[in-house]
Parts: sequence; C-alpha cells; structure tokens
Amino acid sequence: MDKSQSIEAAVGAFEERKHELLIFMNGVGQWFASHPKLSKPDFPIVHSVKTRIKDREHLKEKISRKWKDEDPIGPNNLFEKVTDLAGTRVLHLYQDQFSLIHNEIMAKVNAKDWYLPESPMAYTWDPESKQYFEGLGINVQIKESFYTSVHYLVRPRPDSDLCCEIQVRTLFEEIWGEVDHSINYPEPSSNLSCREQLRVLAKLVGAGSRLVDSIFRSSEEREKYVAKPPEYEKGKEDPL
Repeated sequence: MDKSQSIEAAVGAFEERKHELLIFMNGVGQWFASHPKLSKPDFPIVHSVKTRIKDREHLKEKISRKWKDEDPIGPNNLFEKVTDLAGTRVLHLYQDQFSLIHNEIMAKVNAKDWYLPESPMAYTWDPESKQYFEGLGINVQIKESFYTSVHYLVRPRPDSDLCCEIQVRTLFEEIWGEVDHSINYPEPSSNLSCREQLRVLAKLVGAGSRLVDSIFRSSEEREKYVAKPPEYEKGKEDPL
C-alpha cells in the first residue's frame, strides 16, 4: 500500500468510527458544561465549552504532515498516532480559575471515569505561567510561537483507542489562538510583520490575563473584609 492509499484507508477508518468519537467527545463537553462546581449560575468557573471533530480534508493534511516512511500512518494505527481527531476546548475567564478545573479533571481520572494515556502538558512562553503550572504538578513546554494552552488527552478506559483532546485556556488566550490559527497555522506565516505583531499580541494577552487575575484577587479581598472587617484603632480610617 503506497502513501496515498494508506492515507485514504486511514481516513476511511476514521469515518467508520466517527460516530463513536462524537459520542465520547460530546460527553466530555457536556461534563464540563454541566459540572455543578464549574458551572455555578451566579459566576461559573467555566465560561464556555466548544467541541469539534476533524473533517476529512484536514485529517488528510495532518496525516501527510506527520507521515514517516519508516513509520507510516494507516487504518490500524490512526487512533494511536493522531490523538486530536476529537477535541473539547474549555474556556475560563482568568488564570486563577484553572486550578479548580484541573482538580476536577484529575478527580474524574482518579475515579477511573477517564484514562490519561499521557501526562497533561501546559504550553506557554511566559516564565510566570510556567512557574504556576509547575506548582500544580503539570509538565510545561515553552513555545517560541507564543502558543498558550493546557492539553489533556483522555480516553474512556485504558483499553480504548478512542481519544479526545481537551484544551483549557483563558478567554484572552483564546483570542490570541484564533488570530494565530487564522494566519499562522498549519504553516508559519512568511510575513515578518504578522509574526512580530503576533508576538506583541501575545504579550498584551499575558498582561491582560495578569490584570484580570489582580482585579479578581482585589475583589475577593474586599469581600472578605466586608464579611469580617478587622478591628482598627479608634480614629484610623478603613485602608480599603
């Protein structure tokens, strides 16, 4: 079987089991969207959830990019070699919320409802974010492209080859990702100005994310003070 035949056969295998992937992917997405701890009506941790499954042409392109003559991709190993056939993207407002999402994912894994074939990976360019993710025990890979997101691969059980990729990121990071994906993926843009502007946008996104974290930390501190104000010496003004 030559390369083109192998790719067509792999895509055929995907089409045959696409409905199984859809069922699993939709279940993953619904779990996030309806989780009682993550979707509180007054102020949800998860802002929104997106799901997507690869279409035929994009899959063919991906297999071609990943193709190695010594290790070809075909119908028998497609689900092992290509792990983002189905994807769920979980968006939240600011970085401090991520630890709550991560803890619930790991609780789901520890309960054996999902299986992780590999450890979660945080992609970032920011040293402070790297430190934050490492503090949660997550492996970190620095991306020179300025891509930022945390990826999990989940399977319904250890003996299943079905896989859903979960991407968790802030709304700021989603904006950058959508812009970058439009002009810089799958092949990097040859336009130097665009690449430089994407780097500037990434830094603005990083600054914006930190500012939002700071705003909510200040708000939480204020709420604690209102709920239980400290005692001050007579005549001193409220420092807040």
